[in-house]
Amino acid sequence: RGGRPGPIDPKPAWRGVVLGEGREEGRGLAPTAAAAAHHQQPGRLLRLLHSRQEQTTMFFLLDMERIVTLPPQHFGSGLRDVLHKQLVREVEGTCSGKHGYIVSVTKITDSGKGRVQVGTGKATFHMKYQCVAFRPFKGEVLDCVVTQITKLGFFADAGPFAIFVSSSLIPDDYEFTSGDQGPCFTSGDQDVAIVRNCEVRVKVVGIRVDATEIFGIGTIKEDYLGVLGGPDMS
Repeated sequence: RGGRPGPIDPKPAWRGVVLGEGREEGRGLAPTAAAAAHHQQPGRLLRLLHSRQEQTTMFFLLDMERIVTLPPQHFGSGLRDVLHKQLVREVEGTCSGKHGYIVSVTKITDSGKGRVQVGTGKATFHMKYQCVAFRPFKGEVLDCVVTQITKLGFFADAGPFAIFVSSSLIPDDYEFTSGDQGPCFTSGDQDVAIVRNCEVRVKVVGIRVDATEIFGIGTIKEDYLGVLGGPDMS
């Protein structure tokens, strides 16, 4: 069944293998605890699960698999080290719509046995590994850096995740201007300005998921959102 796995836990009681294959209704809640709660107070289980759903997270520890191919010049005593480095180069920094952005490979659980390809001499290895993945969801609040500003709104990056904030999702007292600092949105009292490279706090209100990319729509038109600091502020 579809759903999100639980947050990173060094000793997880219940964890889905990959994103999308965990149990939404039991995320992060041990089966024994769930059964006890349901037996003692049936309504308490629903409250526990509802509170867990409100505590969302964007980072997950996933168990993944990948086929890695090595040319014959790497065969030798250092093959495993070369194989591990090749896996890291191939997967870190990549993105898929299902799993999100692979931030870091934390552990290689199985390097597999190599199979030599007839004709090429290369060997393929079915590798299993654990990694930390970043997968944003609707409703998350992120600190971003503004990268581009137009009349229609501005683009901002939260790490590898790109977000667009439309002018309709910017507070009404902000106006688009183009001055010495370039295009920017300035508040009515001129005290706050959204300029390129400034930091803003954005709430994600929409997600578009492609095969190799995740793109977000955000807003700063709510309490505690907006500009955090200018480009020259530490």
